[in-house]
Parts: sequence; C-alpha cells; structure tokens
Amino acid sequence: MKRSLSARFHSAAAEWKRAESERFIVYSEGPERELRAYVQKLETFDYIVRFKLEQSPAAPPRKFPIYLVRNRAELMIAYPEAPTDLGGVYFPTDEDVFALSMTGGDHVILHEYFHHLSIATGELAAYPGWLIEGLAEYYATADVLQSRVTLGGTDPGTIYALTSIRQWIPLQTLLGEAPTEINRTAIARTYYPVAWLLTHWIMNDETRRPMLDAYIAAVGAGGDPVETIQQVTGMDLETLQRELKDYLDGKITLTRYSFQRAPAEITVTTLPASADDLLLLGQRLKIQVPEEGKAKALADVRAAAARHPDDPFALLVLGRAELHLGDAAAGEAVLTRLLEMEPANVEALQLLGNQRMQEAMDLTDYQAQLAKIRESRAFLARAYQADPTHFYTLELLAQTRQWSQSYPNENDLATWESAFILAPQLPNIRFGYARALMQADKNEEAIVLMTPIANAPHNPGQAAAAQQMIDRARAGQAPLSDETLDDVSEEQPEPVDAS
Repeated sequence: MKRSLSARFHSAAAEWKRAESERFIVYSEGPERELRAYVQKLETFDYIVRFKLEQSPAAPPRKFPIYLVRNRAELMIAYPEAPTDLGGVYFPTDEDVFALSMTGGDHVILHEYFHHLSIATGELAAYPGWLIEGLAEYYATADVLQSRVTLGGTDPGTIYALTSIRQWIPLQTLLGEAPTEINRTAIARTYYPVAWLLTHWIMNDETRRPMLDAYIAAVGAGGDPVETIQQVTGMDLETLQRELKDYLDGKITLTRYSFQRAPAEITVTTLPASADDLLLLGQRLKIQVPEEGKAKALADVRAAAARHPDDPFALLVLGRAELHLGDAAAGEAVLTRLLEMEPANVEALQLLGNQRMQEAMDLTDYQAQLAKIRESRAFLARAYQADPTHFYTLELLAQTRQWSQSYPNENDLATWESAFILAPQLPNIRFGYARALMQADKNEEAIVLMTPIANAPHNPGQAAAAQQMIDRARAGQAPLSDETLDDVSEEQPEPVDAS
C-alpha cells in the first residue's frame, strides 16, 4: 500500500524543524530523516511536472513554504475555520503565500502546488479553467519515488463521483462557461471529476497529446472552446462524452517515468522553543481572522508570547497580533523593541511600514497623509535594504506611491513587476499591478495579469472582479477602484477537500 507523504509525521516529541531545499521550505515536528524524505519527494514532483509540461527547470525566485501538522487540532490552531475532514489548504495572503497540510492532505498539497507553479508559468497561467483544474487533479495522484514517478492514478473520491452520479456536468458547460458562471452544485459534484477525466484521457495517451496542443493554441488565439474541442478530437460532444465513459470503464492506465537525478540538497535547522507555542499561531495571523475569532486569537498569542518574553520570534508574533487584532500602540512598542535587538528584521519593518500607511488612509489632511507615508517608506526602505527580494516589501512600496500625483510612473510599474515576479500567486499583487498598468494605458498587459484569476473557480468574488477588469481594459475604461479591489483581494480561497 502506498504511504502518503505526510503519513509518518507522528513523533510524540513536539520540536519544530525547518527543511529548506532549492524550491521548498517545509516545517515539521517529525523526525529529520522523514522530513528530508518528504522534501525530496516534493522536489521530484516538481521535476516531473516541469518535465511533462516542458517548462524551465530553473528554481523559482521564491521558495514555497509548507507547514506540516500532525492532526486536526494543530491544523485548527492556524485555521480554526477549517471544514471537517480538510486535509490541506493553500493560502495566498499579503504577508505570506503558504500551505498547511496534515496526514491525508497530500492530494491537496500536490493539487495546490500545481496551481502555485502553473500560475507563475507564462502560457500555463492562461489555460482555460477546466484544463488547469484537470491538470492539477491529474498530477495530484502522482506516486512519487526518488528515481521513479507514476502518473495517471485515480482518486477514490473522484471515481466515486463519476460512477455514482448519473448526471455529469455537460461538456458544453464545462468547456464553454467560466467557472464563476457554472452552477456551484455542478462544480462541487462533477466539475473537478469530469475535468480530470477529460484531461486524463488526453494526457495518458501520447497519440492524443497533439490534440491538447492544438486546442490550447486555438483557444488562446480566440477560438471557441466548445467548437475547438470537437475539431481537434474529431468528435461531437455526445460522442466525446461516450468516449470518456468508456475510458472510465476499464481503459484508465498508469504511466511510469524512471530517471536518474542527484538528490536535492536539503538544510535542516531546529527552530527555537518559542516555535512550539507560536509557529502556527503566527500563520493564523497572516490569514484574515473573522470578527468572532479575533479576541481568542489575540488572547492565545498574548498567553503564548508571555512564556517567551525575550525571544525575537515571540516578539514578532505578538507585535503582529497587537497591530492586527489588539492594541496598535502596544504592537508598535513590541516591534520597536524587536528592532532594537534585530535592526534588520524584515517582517517587523514591513508591519510598521504598513501600519503607517494604514494611519495615512485614516487621515483627511493631505499633508498629514504625506508625513505618514514618508514614515512608512522609511521603514520599507530599511526592509528592502535588508532583503530586496521580499514581495511584500515591494508591494507596500508600490502602494505608498499611490499618494503621488505622478503615479504610476515607469519606476512604479517596475516595482509592481518585481513584486509580481516574486509572488505571481498573490491576487492583491495582480490586481494592484493591473490597475497601475491600466492607469498607464497598458491594457493588454493588464488583461494577461487578470486572466488566470478570472479562470479560477476557488475565489468567485476575485474571479468576477478580474473579469470586470478585463472587460474594462478591453473597452479602454478606468480600472475598478482601490476600495473594490481591496475588498475582493482579502477573500480567502475555498479549500479543496482532500478526504
């Protein structure tokens, strides 16, 4: 029986470790040997996806963080709103882009990592929504070993949906409508399964792969997706659906790839004792906390931080909690103390820079606003000097420039572009960059940025806003307001159930 990537992370000792490889940063309380094996498998998975999709093997500009938890109780420390039986979830937030996973959550992690990878990859980011979801499901069932990967496996939940539900989502709907326009019940029941089956039918047969290339090229050039699938397959939709049902009934095969690769270089460090109390709580604060959960989250952080009064990590988490949920003055005092200990603490500088910008937004006097913005930019300049490759610093710097009458100039666009290159998965950066491009009359570039969000099914509010931005760009109209985009950018993703 195949064992899941995270199934063995159940040591009784709670000591958080951090493993870093070329593409991943993984946090775990499990034994170091098993943590290393997990990261090796992730690196191999990344390799086979890039190989199959003919993508560059170059390392991304930002590594992907994953937090492994041992059980649902730990998952709920970071994500108390987690639905029952959730195995893992992906969070693209302003302050971090990361995943949480527990035992049984490997399917979700591989699914979401494919999204994380594909949205950063030029032409893949513009694929139709059904195909992106189908590919994510196709690769999520990979059986990964160090020198061998088997693709084409099946997920029990997917097979159950396809065999127990008589009425599949119509191919006309799957192919022809945006995910946000499709009935939510249809998406929940057979959208993903049918998208997976059609993708599997194409991907697992080399003689059919040219159909996919032709389909992508034609749709990318503006072709109708429903007509195009019939042209490239030589089948009408009714015949194609019969073919898929026949394929499901005994024709699904596995494809094994063997190769020789040097093991990934992995560095493992043990985190300070404060991480045992505060690591997951710290990630909790980077997710939008609902109003009813704020008091408890703040109390939990205060209590945990009190056990580590002079610890820099505890001060950082406490300062973040106070700024986000509690006493802003107390938060500033905590972060100021931290900066006395660590003057180049990037996250503390970002938090204070953002706080000054938020204060500027609450003022009505323009000169008073500019004074706050200058303070904000002073903190952010220090953060940039400490680490010029952090996407959040660049995003905040670009946002502070919106008070200038010369915004957006070429330097502003370059700042947005740098933030985007580092975190293309973050909707807030895409929206901010696209808005600046539209203000600079660079509408075609804005459309490219918005297309992946408009095609995505997990965040309907964001998808609808992205489509509005596309429509406005095509019509030469002004972009949506900052206020509207801020509202949808804070929308949390709908978790994919890995049970």
